[in-house]
Amino acid sequence: MFTKRQSLRQMSFYLLLLPFVLWIGLLLIIPQMSIVWLSFQERIGNGQTEFSLLQYQNLFGSTVYNYTLWRTVWMSVLATGLTLVICWPVALYISKVAQGRSKTALYLSCLLPFWIGELVRVLGWMIILRETGLISWVLLHLHIIDQPIEFLYRDITLMSGLIYTSMLFMIVPLVSVLESLDDAQIEAGYDLGGNGWIVLWKIIIPHAKPGIVSGCIIVFMLNLGNYLTPSMLGGKSAQWFTELIYSQFITRFNWEFGAAFGVVLLLTSTLIVWMGLRLTGQSLSRTMGGV
Repeated sequence: MFTKRQSLRQMSFYLLLLPFVLWIGLLLIIPQMSIVWLSFQERIGNGQTEFSLLQYQNLFGSTVYNYTLWRTVWMSVLATGLTLVICWPVALYISKVAQGRSKTALYLSCLLPFWIGELVRVLGWMIILRETGLISWVLLHLHIIDQPIEFLYRDITLMSGLIYTSMLFMIVPLVSVLESLDDAQIEAGYDLGGNGWIVLWKIIIPHAKPGIVSGCIIVFMLNLGNYLTPSMLGGKSAQWFTELIYSQFITRFNWEFGAAFGVVLLLTSTLIVWMGLRLTGQSLSRTMGGV
């Protein structure tokens, strides 16, 4: 009887695990392996391909492609840091200062914009920032400027869009980890003679480090792989790496070269995340547990 119950439990466990395994296998592992395999192929005519390193040689041999990759990485890192700076006081206030309905209202106000699709939100930014948009109209009527200004297609506009579209993914892990901090520890820090900065640096930030790292990982990955915001707010001058991938796959139908771009972007993001974990002394399991 015991063996039968144990067998039923094991079967139930495997049945519950099956959708997850299929999801990961069919939508993540198999496509990624296919991309890696495709990136090492070279067309030799008549629909035939052979193993080759040509795609990677062309990619790393191009100054334009290398510059675009490092520009994308740098701006993604910068956007992640700015997002953390902006979201930290918001998350700290929501988790430790706000109470009752005000806390719910503040959290909901952060969540509400994300009920709308990213495309609609980016289009809203374009309407506000275009030459005939709201900001230009207000500045004209305040006589601050003499003629309309086009705020789109600038790096600062692109950076603002990246921060705006990823703020929630920084606030949620920060609020989650800060709420687990006992207020008695903060009070003890003040009782022992610490000021606000010492308490923040010695108590709050060390406790919140898993949430900080997990939020930064999520936001960085979202920024690095973002296509919609750079293409719409940054325009043709954005030089974002995902736009090159889209161009190779969809515009030029050069799937082998596009696959090499995708593999390089994946390896680059993995390396940077690993370096971030090493520098902060965090493990991936502990960090993701902070979300």
